[in-house]
Amino acid sequence: MKKKIWTILITGAAIMFGLAFLLFKGYVRFNYPSKKEYPIQGIDISHHQGIINWDELVKEDIKFVFIKATEGGDYRDPKFKINWENTRKNNLPVGAYHFYRLCKNGIEQAENFISTVPNLKDNLPPVIDLEYGGNCQTEKSIDLILSEIQAFITSLENHYGKTPIIYITQEFYNDYLQNQFINNPIWVRDIFKEPKIKNRPWTFWQYANRAHLDGIDMYVDLNVFKGSADEFETFKKGL
Repeated sequence: MKKKIWTILITGAAIMFGLAFLLFKGYVRFNYPSKKEYPIQGIDISHHQGIINWDELVKEDIKFVFIKATEGGDYRDPKFKINWENTRKNNLPVGAYHFYRLCKNGIEQAENFISTVPNLKDNLPPVIDLEYGGNCQTEKSIDLILSEIQAFITSLENHYGKTPIIYITQEFYNDYLQNQFINNPIWVRDIFKEPKIKNRPWTFWQYANRAHLDGIDMYVDLNVFKGSADEFETFKKGL
């Protein structure tokens, strides 16, 4: 009996370890949103994806790309320019995002983004990335943080003529953003389940962060747009 119990325990542990390994390596995921429900699926990239083989990547069924452009008041992603040029060269809808640093001034950060990202009519709306991971510590009050985020958003909207998208994690949203910036589209990260945000809909969903695609040697994030192809075309125009 003891031998049988040990066998069961060892087998169970091996299965759990194997599943955890496959999840960690990105070969299995928690989310597999269907193309029928979410026909517009895309990726977001930065220098972390290294040198991308675009001839291979475009063979994947990608409908949009968001590219990291800037962070804080002076950082520019070293792969932004080449990723931007290659995305446009391959006629993929493209937008840029800024990782917002809580300890930096909102206007200063907006100027960094605006000086980096071209103002082109067919760009996807600009994105402000609001999350705790990798962010800096600050003693600023919530009111001051929200005021500076508003200044950042207003600067981008005035420059690009499109309402910026707000990328969030659930934790950051709960602490800062409930009932705030209600006119801005939400892009939410949830790698475990389809997201539900209290009192408002989401527009983009980042459903995986360790995916594998041809043309990219590193992990890559996967996303969906909530809507049809026609609705996406309208969204691209900033309407």
